[in-house]
Amino acid sequence: MIRPHRNHAGYGAFVAHRVSGVLLALFLPAHFLVLGLALEDAAALDGFLRWTENPLVKLAEWGLVIALSAHLAAGLRLLVIELLPWRGARHRLIGLGAGASLLVGALFLLSAF
Repeated sequence: MIRPHRNHAGYGAFVAHRVSGVLLALFLPAHFLVLGLALEDAAALDGFLRWTENPLVKLAEWGLVIALSAHLAAGLRLLVIELLPWRGARHRLIGLGAGASLLVGALFLLSAF
């Protein structure tokens, strides 16, 4: 049974923000490794870039784009809640952020293949 406070759209936005932040933090060392390849060894970078043409890597890139856009949308939601006067239902803003994240992910997925 889901606890009442966890059955709220705000809790879902909270979880999406935290999970996407952890996923992005896990991605960061790999990103720095690739940047190091670009600076140190052009042949190794070329090999890595060929590997990124794999469809599974493209799918992982799509997941990264979704995580980035979800983290951005949830962070903007928090800024609005903290800094602006608020009236009305917050569910609309949560839905707008989730929809925008999925739209960005869908556009990326369409352009990747």
